[in-house]
Amino acid sequence: MEGRVLNSIFFGGGTPSLMMPETVAAVIEGAREIWPFANDIEITLEANPGSVEAGRFAGYRDGGVNRISMGIQALNNEDLRRLGRIHSVEEARAAFDIARTCFDRVSFDLIYARQGQDLAHWQRELSQALNMAIDHLSLYQLTIEEGTAFGDRYARGKLRDLPTDDTAADMYQATQEICAAHGMPAYEISNHARPGEESRHNQIYWRYGDYLGIGPGAHGRVTRNGQRYATETYRAPGAWLKAVAGGSGESLCQALPREDTAIEYMMMSMRLAEGMNIPRYTALSGQALPQDRVDDLVNLGMVTTSDQVISATDQGRAVLNAVLRELLVD
Repeated sequence: MEGRVLNSIFFGGGTPSLMMPETVAAVIEGAREIWPFANDIEITLEANPGSVEAGRFAGYRDGGVNRISMGIQALNNEDLRRLGRIHSVEEARAAFDIARTCFDRVSFDLIYARQGQDLAHWQRELSQALNMAIDHLSLYQLTIEEGTAFGDRYARGKLRDLPTDDTAADMYQATQEICAAHGMPAYEISNHARPGEESRHNQIYWRYGDYLGIGPGAHGRVTRNGQRYATETYRAPGAWLKAVAGGSGESLCQALPREDTAIEYMMMSMRLAEGMNIPRYTALSGQALPQDRVDDLVNLGMVTTSDQVISATDQGRAVLNAVLRELLVD
């Protein structure tokens, strides 16, 4: 990894805001000893909006963090309880107010299409969020997946009164329109920002750049000598610490086949409003996009194209999985 510049650091996954500020500062300093930092490096820390953690914000700032991402998730106490969150709306707002006094860049996330939520309810809540927001919002639609806590509850019939698919689709469309009207358009399916305030770290994922997964259970994608590798680290903290003491916390470093890199690149980049670079996809996959299918998607209003870029329209991003199925060459 010599000769590379570090553009971002992201403390995420779990509860990084339980770390002492001194620990965060030590990690940042350790990274600085290995890589040269970009002049405008973005250093983000995910934070739970509990009051004890909020009191540490000034320490994180002094240690080098310059952006906070808060997991608020709902502006309704009953819904927070249903989502399994232990903070209240009042605690979340207090933590947010502290964060915005310490940091110029503060993001928070909300989940919509929740139990008992209708379109009007979400529109009101989103308006509240936009009145709070500084520069960035992550707005995720609640999805039910097998093997998750919500999936298990849904299978047992204990997750009732969810919005219909049509209502959820209406919520998604309203989200795009309302956020754009407030100067925070979607630059990615679930992420909205004022121009120039997009999450640089997450853009690395979506643009299929290189990133290192360092902590327990972290995943990475790294290119060495032209070969793309998938990396994983040990999930159990004890096993990870033991492995790090031996020289590396990685449990896996696997070369990715050419076709896998092309698929991953398409699936990530098409989430972005800016879309996918066609020559890069062709170079990765070794074959062109299926022009007949592209033409069909253009005619349906799902994508737009130029010589260099294909991007999903607002309508296409709403059904992106279907668009991807059409684009992926058999």
